[in-house]
Amino acid sequence: MEGGFLGMAAFGFWMFIAAVSVGGIWDGIRKREAEHETLRRIIESGKQPDQQLMDKLLGYNKAPERDLKVGGLITMSVAPGLVVLGWLVGEDALMPLFGVAGLVAFIAAGLLVAANFMKKSRESDTSGQNQVIR
Repeated sequence: MEGGFLGMAAFGFWMFIAAVSVGGIWDGIRKREAEHETLRRIIESGKQPDQQLMDKLLGYNKAPERDLKVGGLITMSVAPGLVVLGWLVGEDALMPLFGVAGLVAFIAAGLLVAANFMKKSRESDTSGQNQVIR
């Protein structure tokens, strides 16, 4: 009976992850549709939208380096927490959680390096338009 309960709990967890993922994708699609609908209505009313409004609605003024930096700082603050957790749980968990904390710290450092790379790439763009790095 216990194995069935654990299986249902695992299934529930993964269904929650799937629902959150699908919800996030759906939310992004709906926001994009609303932006395009706004632009369509402006054009249909006979008005000419200015460039600043176009850039805002089409997403050209986004700053991904800011999001990467925030993610890196949040992730960096998790690493010491994992070490403290290992210390509180006991001697057996300390070394494995040191390793996990190191992995999390490297991920955070990668996010911060990516943020700096994106910032320098955006600053070196001489055409005046933001380029998408693929």
